[in-house]
Amino acid sequence: MSWRNRTIEGGRIDRQKPLQFTFNGDSYSGFEGDTLASALLANDVHLVGRSFKYHRPRGIVAAGAEEPNSMVQLGAGATTEPNIRATQISLYDGLEASSVNVWPSVNYDVSAVNGLFAKIFTAGFYNKTFMWPRSFWMKLYEPVIRRAAGWGKAPTEKDPDIYDHMHCHADVLIVGAGPAGLNAARHAGRSGARVVLVDEQNEVGGSLLGLKRTIDGEDAVNWIQAVRDELEEMPDVTVLTRSTAFGYYDQNYLCILEQKTDHLPAHERIGKIRQRVWHIRATEVILATGCHERPLVFADNDRPGIMLSGAVQTYANRYGVLPGKNIAFFCNNDSAYEAALDLKASGANIAVIIDCRTDVDTSLRNMVEEAGIKILEGHAITATKGGKRVSKVEVRPIQKGARVYTSSPTEIECDLVAMSGGWSPVVHLFSQSQGKLDYLEDKACFVPGQAVQRQMFAGAVTGQFSLQESLEEGQNAGVAASGNAGFKLAASPTAVVTGEPETGTIEPFWIVPSYRPVGEGMVKHFVDLQNDSTAADIELATREGFESIEHIKRYTLTGFGTDQGKTSNINALAILSGILDKPIPKVGTTTFRPPYTPVSYGALAGRNLGAWSDPVRVTSIHDWHVVNGAKFENVGQWKRPWYYPEPGEDMQASLNRECLAVRNSVGVLDASTLGKIDVRGPDAAEFLNRVYTNAWLKLGIGKVRYGLMCHEDGMVFDDGTTGRLAEDRFLMTTTSGNAAIVLDWLEEYLQTEWPELDVYCTSVTEQWATVSIAGPKARDLLAKLAPEMDLSNEAFPYMSFQEGEVAGISSRIFRISFTGELSYEINVPWYFGKAVWEQVMAAGEEFGITPYGTESMHILRAEKGFIIVGQETDGTTTPQDLGMDWIVSKKKPDFIGKRSFSRPDTSRSDRKQLVGLLTENPSEVLPEGAQLVSDPSAAVPMPMIGHVTSSYYSANLGRSIALAVVKGGQERHGDKVYAPLKNGTLAAEIVDPVFYDKLGEKLNG
Repeated sequence: MSWRNRTIEGGRIDRQKPLQFTFNGDSYSGFEGDTLASALLANDVHLVGRSFKYHRPRGIVAAGAEEPNSMVQLGAGATTEPNIRATQISLYDGLEASSVNVWPSVNYDVSAVNGLFAKIFTAGFYNKTFMWPRSFWMKLYEPVIRRAAGWGKAPTEKDPDIYDHMHCHADVLIVGAGPAGLNAARHAGRSGARVVLVDEQNEVGGSLLGLKRTIDGEDAVNWIQAVRDELEEMPDVTVLTRSTAFGYYDQNYLCILEQKTDHLPAHERIGKIRQRVWHIRATEVILATGCHERPLVFADNDRPGIMLSGAVQTYANRYGVLPGKNIAFFCNNDSAYEAALDLKASGANIAVIIDCRTDVDTSLRNMVEEAGIKILEGHAITATKGGKRVSKVEVRPIQKGARVYTSSPTEIECDLVAMSGGWSPVVHLFSQSQGKLDYLEDKACFVPGQAVQRQMFAGAVTGQFSLQESLEEGQNAGVAASGNAGFKLAASPTAVVTGEPETGTIEPFWIVPSYRPVGEGMVKHFVDLQNDSTAADIELATREGFESIEHIKRYTLTGFGTDQGKTSNINALAILSGILDKPIPKVGTTTFRPPYTPVSYGALAGRNLGAWSDPVRVTSIHDWHVVNGAKFENVGQWKRPWYYPEPGEDMQASLNRECLAVRNSVGVLDASTLGKIDVRGPDAAEFLNRVYTNAWLKLGIGKVRYGLMCHEDGMVFDDGTTGRLAEDRFLMTTTSGNAAIVLDWLEEYLQTEWPELDVYCTSVTEQWATVSIAGPKARDLLAKLAPEMDLSNEAFPYMSFQEGEVAGISSRIFRISFTGELSYEINVPWYFGKAVWEQVMAAGEEFGITPYGTESMHILRAEKGFIIVGQETDGTTTPQDLGMDWIVSKKKPDFIGKRSFSRPDTSRSDRKQLVGLLTENPSEVLPEGAQLVSDPSAAVPMPMIGHVTSSYYSANLGRSIALAVVKGGQERHGDKVYAPLKNGTLAAEIVDPVFYDKLGEKLNG
């Protein structure tokens, strides 16, 4: 068994454990410890994909998360995954992978013809091309774009894998287990602090795994193992490998994706957790996230075989792979020199080092010359040649300030170009945490600046690229972070690095001119390899008026790929800086958003699938409802009794019986699901006065008031009743589905708009169970259960509450009504809910008490014209549209939404307004949502004037009723409207929305 590009020895692979895998249907071999990328390179496979727009050949560029090109489709069937980087896939036996975005194959891709139309497919091509004629959009443009868009294919079968979530707290969370992170963890752990160390690779060590270094007189690999052994012996230290910190949120809350079994074949993952999302809240965070090498932007810099210098070094040292045998290095800094020495020592021929700089004088330069490697100072690659892999480069002397190089080229044959344009600290998580970046001119990179959370930094992320500096910063950060968390540690010596080569300065060279101006001819200077975004695209965007980097990103797609511009962003910023003649810091950066690398929906969902996808909430009376045959509906997350059918009854018969019972005797409803919010504090009344549209300052203790909330745009948001429990305390009720949203709304205003108000809001929805009794016999029923309470209208009027004992249980009873009947809502501690319900049922037997569900409740409230927010409203409905001008205060100086009521649009006479509808045929029920027209014979498309919001058959009225919103409806009572339906048209008369007991006499019993 042989591998063309394997070194004879070395690397961190296990050569005693060969593994078989397939790529694009061809069989290959690798070793345990390989990634898919290293195994492909070992087998001399460089062409792995095609680019997004031009479908140009693409090869492996990097060795980690920054890889822009080598996305593959992994696996097959239910376990297939699209768009996974080959550089981050641990090789396992039987692995199957294939290229994405190609047809019929990666070698012969039909869409490569797009490259012939490169002059047309420029930045903004879609925006400019598919505007005319408009009729082509649905029939031609959109279908073509949809077929061409995307990369891999999502699985169509059910995911068989198990995903998990874990929550934990840490005194010190360290992201990055390179030399700085390891040293930070070692010292923080020695203090006794709870430490979590996170790294995305399969083993700790970071950059040290691909470099040759000596620490404290030992090979760096031995130092890594010693630190790892020490960390494993610390009981309060957790080390998470194969784990990526993908999101950094407020209050040092980070999310980490741990790939627990992705490195195993699918059959070995069965029954095991595949991925776990860690939710970690940390007292202190240390970011030791390292840095990414940047490519250089030169002519046709996208051919397979053009790679990052550090990646080539990593493949040689860590994986025992020589990606090329005849290598040309192209750089503007010294890191390529060390890589060249390592590759030469591994058996490769170094054709040349092409250095943009002049007068380079470092120990590395001397070592390279001593090794017999040719150096071309002050030169640059101005063209590359080759088909599906680079075969030679053209090199010219740099002509300062020239847009075109006119000197004669020198051709150099090579099968690999290793480029290094400098290093970019990985600041993504820092930026996600809302930190501000600083730009280091001497190192041409952004680094963390002003932080807003409790965090520290160590290693290359700070722009300190030497190993000695990284170890020192790691130790200092570990000691300081654990100290800030309350754990002290005595000083100890710093690890000493020997033999680290001296490095010189970087000379930024953001775009290398060619023999033709940028953008002319077929030569392309690629900035974002994945999205085919070029320097010419950036120039074009600025000519067309786009100067903001955020606009440039969207117009050119630079930084839009799955790699999120990890290798392209700084080059794009610098090129834009040159075009605008503006310093790079003034150009700014694009927004770094989570996730840092893609996260599957399965991992985000965890075990919350199927029946567990949403919490199921039940009331304390739920078991009674189940035993007594209730049918349920989902309201928010609640299971609410919908109706209670008796033997032989269909749904309508059950509803008829329940509604008649409430109107003629007494019914009982489980209202425990209503949202309840305790609002207390010296400014509670003032707060409610600003939140609700009506007045609240003078509401008496023991009294209840109905209120409407609006958004800032004046549209109805929620409604409910609120009682005043004390001078500084209120109990607010909300709709069942909106309870959490309303609480968030209140908290947002208290924290951001009115922080001066001394008010506290607490959800108490599940503190109370609510048994609502309604009907002419409700007072008689309650009198049996609360004989000590005066229930007369004088002592206990409508819209008030009392506290006392009901069935021997301390209760708070509200006299409010959503049915229009005499009603009492009995509130008891949650765990007494079922006991009180059963007592109510027993006491109500003599009155023929009937339990009723939400559907009967809806019918009863519709008979009274009472609204349901979210049914009669849709986010564009004002109180005035609902005929509720009376609830909008004319005297209050302000409340949320008041200003919007002065807008001409909210007072238009033709706005959709709440009305009642009576069908011509009383037995016909209008479908809810049915559109309404004035003239059913009008030509299609008919002008719609409104729609039906609620519609029922009312047994009490002996006919169907409906509520609707109709344009100008409040002035159209008596008019006819029509609902065109599939099986004909129904006619209805517009009437007042109150169908039953218009004077409200039934409320007093």
